[in-house]
Amino acid sequence: MARTRTRTVLFDRDSILADDTLDPDRLRPAPGAGEALGLLRLHGVRTGFLAVGKGARKDLSDADVRALNHRVDALLGPFDIRGVCPHGPDEHCHCRPPEPGLILWAAGRLCTAPADCAVVGTAADAEAAARVGAHGILVPDERTRPEETARAEQVAPDVLTAVRALLTGPPQGRVLVDERPIEEAFGDG
Repeated sequence: MARTRTRTVLFDRDSILADDTLDPDRLRPAPGAGEALGLLRLHGVRTGFLAVGKGARKDLSDADVRALNHRVDALLGPFDIRGVCPHGPDEHCHCRPPEPGLILWAAGRLCTAPADCAVVGTAADAEAAARVGAHGILVPDERTRPEETARAEQVAPDVLTAVRALLTGPPQGRVLVDERPIEEAFGDG
């Protein structure tokens, strides 16, 4: 693989890196997340995850957020940075996607220019990335609306495909696919 310009990849914690559960004991890695993170670390790319602490389903306490983050660390870590927006959707903060504050905070903490960051996540995450010149890749889930997919600059079917595209240079095309033969894509080499 060619060396990528991307120095840091930030992921949406919920549904991109791990299933979207509020119970740390039931939380499981998303398919391909472990391999994707392993590839990034192998290539010296820093990794982090971002999340919102309050949402439409339930407000999470600080202890709930720490427990979820600890579980993700135990399953997929170590991460270079973890960030959580503590605000609710109606608080109009600067860190809750599609606002880019959390991305700027993480990039600053890692001394990485936003242009050298990629964000793999929801439509709101991809929009936040675009607002600061970071590379955003949408990985749709069951909540992604068709117009969000149509509006995204780049779409990948899963986290592993997104990471492979980032590692081979600037991803080309709007819809990213892994076109390698199945044996090569999932083999040891």
